Amino acid sequence: MKESPLIIKSKEFALQIINICNQIKKEKKESVLTNQLLRSGTSIGANIREANYAHGKADFIAKLQIALKECSESEYWIELLIESGYYKEQIVLEKCVELKKLLISSINTAKSNK
Repeated sequence: MKESPLIIKSKEFALQIINICNQIKKEKKESVLTNQLLRSGTSIGANIREANYAHGKADFIAKLQIALKECSESEYWIELLIESGYYKEQIVLEKCVELKKLLISSINTAKSNK
């Protein structure tokens, strides 16, 4: 079975978040923001995976909405890391926004197919 772009992109994002957080912890000795980002950034993909085994359409949508909330939270932590100078690369923020748009689109599609 071929994995959906949402599953692939969320896993790639989680791996990127793990690497970024480890880098910041090592180089900048910052752990409060990175621990929060690590939790929310890896939770997105976990909730998307859970959605694939939902008990019905409502459960599927609920899991994707949780993933969307985690994605929005991750966006916030990334913004703080960038604006505080702990991290400089904007690409991770762009990937987060892209993932958020995919989630919104998926939720809207699922809702319209009820």
